[in-house]
Amino acid sequence: MVCLKKAHDELYRRSPDETFETLSQLRQHCRQQKEVSTDFWQRPQLLGPQASGDSIWLALEGGRKARLNDWSFSQTCRLAGVSKETVNRLSLETASRVLQETMPSVSQPMQVLSTGDEVRAIHGPMYTRLWNIDLLNLVEEFATDFQPPQTGVNGGTGLYCGEQDLFCFLIDPLGWTEIGGEAFAPGFFVWNSEVGRRSIGIQTF
Repeated sequence: MVCLKKAHDELYRRSPDETFETLSQLRQHCRQQKEVSTDFWQRPQLLGPQASGDSIWLALEGGRKARLNDWSFSQTCRLAGVSKETVNRLSLETASRVLQETMPSVSQPMQVLSTGDEVRAIHGPMYTRLWNIDLLNLVEEFATDFQPPQTGVNGGTGLYCGEQDLFCFLIDPLGWTEIGGEAFAPGFFVWNSEVGRRSIGIQTF
C-alpha cells in the first residue's frame, strides 16, 4: 500500500490563518483575492526598488507603490541576478540600492500581480496565471459528493490557502471501505499557486 504524505506535510506547515473550515469559505476567500488583485505590465528598470519603513517597495504604474512580500522579494532577487541570502544581510537602504543597480535593462515588460499595497508576484511575459477560484469552481462543479476529511489534531482541515499556494484535500464520505482491518475512503488532493510557487496538480487515492 502506498503511503501518501502530502496531507500530513500540509497539516504541519500551515498556520491558522491559512486554514479554512469549509470549501465554501475557501472559495469565498479565493474569489475575494482575485477581485482585489491587479495584473499590469512594467519594464523591470522602472520598478525602482526603494526602502520605506521595514520593507522594500516597488514603483508601479499610475504613481502607486507596493511593498514586496517574501515571495515577490525572492522573485525580484532572481530577476536582478543577486542572492536573496546576501541581500537579506544588508540594511534596507543598501538592499534597495543593490536591486536598483542590478535590475535588467530590457524592453520586454514584466507581469506584476499586486493586491492592495502588496506585490504578490513578478513574472515574465510567458507566464500564464490560473486563479485559485477558477480551479475551485471546477472542483465544486464536478466533485459534488466530496467533502473535507475529519479535522486534524492541530485543527487542520485539509483546506488551505496562503500567500504562495493553495491545497485542497477532499474525500467521498459514501465510499468508505475496509482494507486489512482499517477504514479508507476514496479522495483526492489538488493544489495550485497564483504566484508561480508550484504548478497545478492533482493526486487521487
